[in-house]
Amino acid sequence: MEVSTFNIMKYQIQLIAEIGEELLEGPVFDTASSTLYFVSILGCRVYRFLPITKELNYIQLDSPTSCVFITRQFGIVAVAVSGFYVLDFDLQRAKKLLEVKLPKFLRYNDGILDARERFIIGTMGFPEVIENAGSLLSYTEGQVTTLVSGTTISNGIAFSRDSSKMYFIDTPTRTVKEYAYNIENGTCEYIREIIRFTGNGVPDGMDIDENGNLWVAEWGGYCVSVWNSVNGESVGQIHIPSENVTSVCFDNFRNLYVTAASSFVEGKEKGGCLYYVKMENDE
Repeated sequence: MEVSTFNIMKYQIQLIAEIGEELLEGPVFDTASSTLYFVSILGCRVYRFLPITKELNYIQLDSPTSCVFITRQFGIVAVAVSGFYVLDFDLQRAKKLLEVKLPKFLRYNDGILDARERFIIGTMGFPEVIENAGSLLSYTEGQVTTLVSGTTISNGIAFSRDSSKMYFIDTPTRTVKEYAYNIENGTCEYIREIIRFTGNGVPDGMDIDENGNLWVAEWGGYCVSVWNSVNGESVGQIHIPSENVTSVCFDNFRNLYVTAASSFVEGKEKGGCLYYVKMENDE
């Protein structure tokens, strides 16, 4: 276990598993059951990790699988190119919930639920990235709404605690943008660019903490960087021993799960990894 510090941040990082998958993504933590879910996009798998028993298993789907939602109405819902699926890990079953026809040159990417349990999810070119071909979509009660159009690699999405603000990453822009969000009708309006990345890493997945800080996984940056969502200033950084850090989420104890894609580390290839970061607070 490696102990590191950066600015005011102190933490311990632990490798939970190095998985022979190219693109691990989209960790989400079910606070009710203390269970972590994440995906292998190109492996078409949804993984479940039980922190207490350390059990790690998966359900295999039939097409690139981008993200997982933890819903009150349907339970665990995963999104693949072929549709939205309700998952039952005990029975190892996936039942199709919803099918939305995507153009053949697109796939889904990161997603999140808003406070009214609308499915908010981005698209991007596949198998090749296509400039400005993607969008950020909202699905609810059979209706599809485009929130942001003309994206290239639609990635991290986060909401402020009161749902009045939405933060969104389109990776090639190297920015986090802020939108006013109307929770009543599920629409958004662009406000400003709040963070711009100028280093080696580009922003990928993202989560937000109880203080409104944005925790951004940096692809190519070996880190999760932390930013004040009000003024866009850097709060700190967590070094991750994988180059291509893809996403992050919090558990019940304000600690982090971090996914990383396959990377080259000190000249050697490292498979997709799942990490646990325990934050050490002075309080």
